[in-house]
Amino acid sequence: MSAKVLGFVHTSATLVPLFQQLTNEFLSGVETFNIVDDSLIKDVIKKGKLMPNTAARVVSHIQAAEAAGADVILVTCSSIGVAIETAATLSSVPVIRVDQAMADEAVQISNKIGVIATLPTTLEPTSDLVRRRAQLAGKNVTISSKLCEGAFEALMSGDAAKHDEMVAKALKELMKEVDVIVLAQASMARVVDNLSAEEKIVPILASPAIAMKKLAELYF
Repeated sequence: MSAKVLGFVHTSATLVPLFQQLTNEFLSGVETFNIVDDSLIKDVIKKGKLMPNTAARVVSHIQAAEAAGADVILVTCSSIGVAIETAATLSSVPVIRVDQAMADEAVQISNKIGVIATLPTTLEPTSDLVRRRAQLAGKNVTISSKLCEGAFEALMSGDAAKHDEMVAKALKELMKEVDVIVLAQASMARVVDNLSAEEKIVPILASPAIAMKKLAELYF
């Protein structure tokens, strides 16, 4: 039997090495390929929401990944979550949102959940997903969401230090109000890695590793 194939659909090329590293860690021997289209996220940011024609392109990328031979498809961007769920209904292989396993884990940990993002377009879809996964699990949760205004722009303009500083500050404030925090964007995970153990007073969940671990359990 040939090796199983995992297809990634990304809206940023910066995520390719990260998910390759996680594949090596959790899914050694699994073949992967990447479809990257950063015009999707740029359009969402420009319009402030996911437009129907952009959603349709997300669906077509996912269908292309299936046509390319993926046994499982992981989509690594939260801003296009709704389109991912639509694509899943049209696909004959599993199509997974990168943030779903993280949302499920957060719901299991506590009913006081913080969601943090550097983009309003990821804050809302992630909060919505946590809310729906909680409902599915029969849990009543309170979600506190926090937007790090300007941090994403700092990162895009090459000032990673400023981005990290802003995210760290926001994380520390949010930790005082909730029992668990979910990061709405994979790009924020490195900030958490730089916090000391003393600073991490509640669990902070980042989607990439949690998603890959879950995929390993379920499909490979």
